[in-house]
Amino acid sequence: MTLSDDADSTTYQRNILERYAREHRFPNPRFYVDDGYSGGSFNRPGFQQMMTDMENGKIRTIITKDLSRLGRNQLHTGLYIEERFPMFGVRYIAINDNVDTDQSESTELMPFKNLFNEWFIRDTSRKIRAVQRAKAERGERLGTRAPYGYRKDEQDRKKLVVDEEAAAVVRRIFALCAAGQGPSQIARLLKREQVLCPTTYAYERHGLTHTSLDAENPYHWTSSTVANMLENEIYLGNTINLRYSTRSYKDKRKVEHPREECMVLENTHPALVSREVWDIVQRVRQHKRRRTNMDEQNKYSGLVVCADCGSTMVLHRAHTMSRSYNHFTCRTYKKDGTLCTAHYIRECVLDDVVLEDLRRVMAMAREHTQEFATYIGSRQSAEIRKEMRGLERELTALKKRSKELDSIFKRLYEDSVLGRITAEQFQTLSGSYTQDMETLNKTIPEKETAIQRLREQVSGTDHFISLAKRYTDIQELTPELLRLFIQKIVVHEKDVKWSKHAQQTVEIHYNDIGYVELTPPEGQSTTKGA
Repeated sequence: MTLSDDADSTTYQRNILERYAREHRFPNPRFYVDDGYSGGSFNRPGFQQMMTDMENGKIRTIITKDLSRLGRNQLHTGLYIEERFPMFGVRYIAINDNVDTDQSESTELMPFKNLFNEWFIRDTSRKIRAVQRAKAERGERLGTRAPYGYRKDEQDRKKLVVDEEAAAVVRRIFALCAAGQGPSQIARLLKREQVLCPTTYAYERHGLTHTSLDAENPYHWTSSTVANMLENEIYLGNTINLRYSTRSYKDKRKVEHPREECMVLENTHPALVSREVWDIVQRVRQHKRRRTNMDEQNKYSGLVVCADCGSTMVLHRAHTMSRSYNHFTCRTYKKDGTLCTAHYIRECVLDDVVLEDLRRVMAMAREHTQEFATYIGSRQSAEIRKEMRGLERELTALKKRSKELDSIFKRLYEDSVLGRITAEQFQTLSGSYTQDMETLNKTIPEKETAIQRLREQVSGTDHFISLAKRYTDIQELTPELLRLFIQKIVVHEKDVKWSKHAQQTVEIHYNDIGYVELTPPEGQSTTKGA
């Protein structure tokens, strides 16, 4: 039996192995080939098939050109040769390294050769990382393909230029999301309108193939495809290099790094969406959205929250009555009426409250700019510092736990390789740790994003004032306008529940500046009879 994994010289290796098998009279040779797979991993289809055949008694001898063709992981290679193969009565031969397990003296130098083979792949991995970092520092894009919406410049293949046909689709996707539609809705719309999906478009327009190309479904837009586009800063004109890496030259699982650990290069190519649209979309994406039973979009989706339990409030639409009876109630109350109260408020009342408060705050920002900036700055500093300290403590604890889990996993892996624990024990023990690590890998970036958002909020007053000077005559509320200005709307319970004339407090928390209390007592809360 023979095995080869060098994609550049498989024919050459096959000739060597065929000649050796013929000269030494090994009958019925079968070749197992792994093209394009690293010798640092044994999770290769050809190798795994060979192991299956060996365990089923179909193999008596395994031959490779040299030890590195079997694998470049010192521990695992030695484990297979010295324990796994003998367990099934299989002889192993590495031709060029003069290794033959039927001749014990030939294996004396084998551990040193395996160590050198592993060093080689480690050194190669280090050099590749160094080259990638050098390219990133020079501002080169590390991706080999142009993202959907762009194509490579014919004069300079390292540069991106706009592909107008696809760019129009990208801009529309962002516009639809800014208007309140989610990735699933957008994907269904594009599929219904028979817009070519990115892989099919690249193939039909530019002749580029991809492993995910599905010729039978050229309009196969998915929610994940749309979501990834909406989160990709490439469309803002930025290049983010070194966003992903593998854990090590042995562990090829990808790790996504927080944005601050990546190499971010701004304005490296033409943007397809403006910063304003981008910011609106990111705010929309912060909220998990659910479709209502009617086609009309809930413009407040994800923005209205209960003051007591903090859950998002649910919009109930009036099906047979006037639209003025559309109303919000607390999601927790809807699930279990004993855990919270309704916090009932009609949508039309909320419209009046929000529009009035938005006009009031923006007028103050335009007409009394200096006083407004001074007030916001003094109020923000104390509140934000306190919140940031809490988040930073949480982040430190999460990162500490992440390092602990990483160390535990490495010890388990070593114990498994050295035979201290069985494969079943390794899977059982590592399973829970892996799940914890996945949770941490999701939570840590969220905390880092929250901290960054607070830092930006401190310096966001000027941005809010500039927007206030641009939007001088707001007549109605739209999903885009709400997400441009508002972070959240906090609804308190009425002074007297279910009373039509009781006062109800609604707090408007604005992007960049937070909750604005300008003219107490009227500014203390915006109240309306609901």
